[in-house]
Amino acid sequence: MNIFRNLTALALVLAAGSASAETWRMATKMPVDSPEGQVFAKFAELTEEYTGGELTIQVFPNEQLGKEDAILEQMQAGVVNIYAEGFGYMRKWAPELSWISPAFVFDDYAHWQRFMGSDLVKGWFDKAAGISGVGPLGDPTAVLRGPFRVIVSNSPVDGLGDIDGLKLRMHPDKLAIASWDHLGAEVITLPWTEVYQSVQKDIVQAVNSPIALVESMRFNEVAPYISRHDEYWQSIGFMMNLKAYDALDEDVKAGLLKAYDEAGEYSQEVMFQVADESIERMVEGGATYVELDTAPFVEAMKSFYDEMAASGELPEGYMDAVEAARTE
Repeated sequence: MNIFRNLTALALVLAAGSASAETWRMATKMPVDSPEGQVFAKFAELTEEYTGGELTIQVFPNEQLGKEDAILEQMQAGVVNIYAEGFGYMRKWAPELSWISPAFVFDDYAHWQRFMGSDLVKGWFDKAAGISGVGPLGDPTAVLRGPFRVIVSNSPVDGLGDIDGLKLRMHPDKLAIASWDHLGAEVITLPWTEVYQSVQKDIVQAVNSPIALVESMRFNEVAPYISRHDEYWQSIGFMMNLKAYDALDEDVKAGLLKAYDEAGEYSQEVMFQVADESIERMVEGGATYVELDTAPFVEAMKSFYDEMAASGELPEGYMDAVEAARTE
């Protein structure tokens, strides 16, 4: 009888535990074996560990749950709990979020981090959350993407002077085109998949890219000069359904945030390791890699952004927030 009572009590405890556990759906574009996919898997693993199994993250890679617009709608409905992608997609609710990563505004990564933590940017996220019920999990800069940007060219680019007259491939983005035109490039819009042949035929001479994509796109074969210019910094936003987050117990929230922070540290490790290994292989194959002084680029772009501010094209208080973030 005692054994029966003990088994019954254990069953009730297990049932109560399983009833309180939750599973969140996390949508991503990336394949599981990509560096970003590894970060997402680490996040899911750490979440289960740090919440004691009270919260499980089920990752759906390769856009299995749909494209961007469909996922954002599913997030609002609470069908998807986390979408791991660039915060720029939240501009549908707060257009100001288009301005979190403009070209050559920030001196370095730390400057950008401080800007992203400013009251101005927090206000943009709050605006989006008030309309959509979607907001960022933790520090929006924690999970790095890229991890940095380069210009890949068929002739050396050793500084700002080499941009003048350079035929540069660009995606059809008005601000990006205007930015590089201001720096002196001859901007030509082309699809990403046409870059290799276009450089080969000298239709364009250069392309901007995350370092992580240069080797996989084989750009180094036709454009063997790789110059790190840190055009802008990017993060992978863990956008989440705030109602689902608010419903979590405080200890589960703490575990989730701890998992996110550690996944961010892991992303730095993985992304830079992959980048370093890729650069090493490309250099061994005949490419040249240099790191540019970005200060002349940032200085050259100040007049461009001052003009945009004067014409009302920048969000109110933008350049003030950029300047305030220059120092700790």
